[in-house]
Amino acid sequence: MPIFDRQQRDELDQLVEGYTQGSLSRRAFLQRATALGLSMSFAGSILAACGSGSSNNPNSTPSSVDVLNVWSGEEQASFQAVVAPFTQQSGIKVNITSTRDLNAALTSRLQANNPPDIAILPNPGKMQQLAAQNKLVSLDNFLDMSTIQSQYSKGWIDLGSYNGKLYALFYKAANKGTVWYSPKQFQANSYQIPGTWQDLITLSNTIASGGKFPWSMGVSSGSASGWPGADWIAQIYLNLNGPDKYDQWVAHKFPWTDSSIKNAFQMFGQIVNGNHYINGAPQSILATGFQDASYKPFNTPPDAYMYYLGDFTEGFITGQFKSAVPGTDFNFFPFPTINSQYANALTGGADVVTALKNNGAVKKLVQYLATPGAQEIWVKRGGFTATNNQVPTSAYPDAVAAASAKALASAPIFRFGADDLMPQQVENAFWSGVLTYIGDQSQLDSVLNTIEGVAQQAYASQ
Repeated sequence: MPIFDRQQRDELDQLVEGYTQGSLSRRAFLQRATALGLSMSFAGSILAACGSGSSNNPNSTPSSVDVLNVWSGEEQASFQAVVAPFTQQSGIKVNITSTRDLNAALTSRLQANNPPDIAILPNPGKMQQLAAQNKLVSLDNFLDMSTIQSQYSKGWIDLGSYNGKLYALFYKAANKGTVWYSPKQFQANSYQIPGTWQDLITLSNTIASGGKFPWSMGVSSGSASGWPGADWIAQIYLNLNGPDKYDQWVAHKFPWTDSSIKNAFQMFGQIVNGNHYINGAPQSILATGFQDASYKPFNTPPDAYMYYLGDFTEGFITGQFKSAVPGTDFNFFPFPTINSQYANALTGGADVVTALKNNGAVKKLVQYLATPGAQEIWVKRGGFTATNNQVPTSAYPDAVAAASAKALASAPIFRFGADDLMPQQVENAFWSGVLTYIGDQSQLDSVLNTIEGVAQQAYASQ
């Protein structure tokens, strides 16, 4: 193998990147590689490792598309239902690969010069990183942007853009301002829906004083354990401090030791450490999966009465309790008001469609996924809030799902979940800090100092 200096190595890396992204033809690659001093056979072996190149030719339409995502179970089945008409109409097969650790899987494939055609990322933070590294294909080349601007809110378009170009189609949204409960149980016990945070604490104390557990909570999620707690803290922070301060927090304009962040953790701690609030807390919180925790208010008899998590929780509930009646056996109430200035402010999330290769098949699938018809298929199956504003409210399978979608669409203040907008190292430190804090709230100052140390390095390197 030839030995290169650093400059030659960098130039070769740029050639490989250009070829894998479709901006450099096979012939041009070989010409430039041999000019760098590679033999024709060695240059050919690099091309072989990158693949044939046909899947990166904008003028070719391969017979299949490789899609990498994090969905499994019902979500994966629903996505398969979405792409089935696409395959029937176009003849292009959609090969779906699912992984719970998408970041590691995608990084490995990029290092091997074998990226998927399309990656559906769980947050825009990773998209921004990949766009900055020139790993993504601009969707402006695929989509009619005037149609996109009329069918998607400016907020979704802005979140999916980098340096003025659209790199991500926000596809599957989530309203994270939802507290789940059983209307039947609330009525039987004469519990009132809390409108404010103090009302929420008063209700929690009332339930606890009756010998019952007001809350269920679980933050276990494999290598991502802690994120449900981060969702709590982000929702509290936005409702307490408003969008401008929230944006400054996300951008690390002040340290994690700031009193505003500490206050949000401590308000979360009121639930975690409330007297008789959560059965077996704090150990049970750390050991229980977030999906398993969602079942407790709906067991017979109930093991808890309230559960906070995004609106995708409805899919967990209906999957576990097949005969549960929406609006009667389960429903949500909006996250209670903390600061009246920011009433009904919502955090949320969304899975984002990104293209890593440029060819006719990728173009057609991205165009299809952007349509209201494609999104409506999943909406009708449940567990999906559409980002395309042309999907009618009547398409949602029940009044509960429709109410969540309406709340998301009409929210006076909306922000993406804070952790998902932060650098990966900071997000991981945030999740880890949540786990430490749940286990021992006296460690809060240490937790915030630790996250701050990680943040200083992460933001400095951006």
